[in-house]
Amino acid sequence: MRQKGHRHGEAVSPCAGCKLLRRKCVKICVFAPYFPAKEPYKFAIVHKIFGASNVNKMLQVLSENHRSDAVNSLVYEANARVQDPVYGCVGTISSLHRQLETLQTQLAIAQAELVHMKTLHHVDTRSSPYMASSITFPAIKDFSSDDNMAFMYDNGAGESLWSC
Repeated sequence: MRQKGHRHGEAVSPCAGCKLLRRKCVKICVFAPYFPAKEPYKFAIVHKIFGASNVNKMLQVLSENHRSDAVNSLVYEANARVQDPVYGCVGTISSLHRQLETLQTQLAIAQAELVHMKTLHHVDTRSSPYMASSITFPAIKDFSSDDNMAFMYDNGAGESLWSC
């Protein structure tokens, strides 16, 4: 992450942190690996929000393998604080949480509608033994007496049944 030839007796170009603070960039500069001179805006925004001294202390406490993630987090949090001075990252998290809840509600409604539609489709396609299309009447046309009120229906299994 350090610039090639940065500390080997050649002309030393300061990191973004030392350049902004107007100090000499030393060999053991904690800012140099994470705030290169090509990205001065990163250190400027972190310095504005957290202060160089606080950032230095945070990086000194962390192990070297965690420092890069910490710097990325500090830059993100500083940008969020500049965009939303009151809530910062919490505002972004809250907004995303509300979006998630809305989308989960919409998904639940869509799933319920899908189940409802499948249920309706299932009921419509099932053959009911009491449907009018499967009823056949006997050839006797005189329905005036109770003896002739018998009719035959198909139970859906290919069997014809008599009922009174």
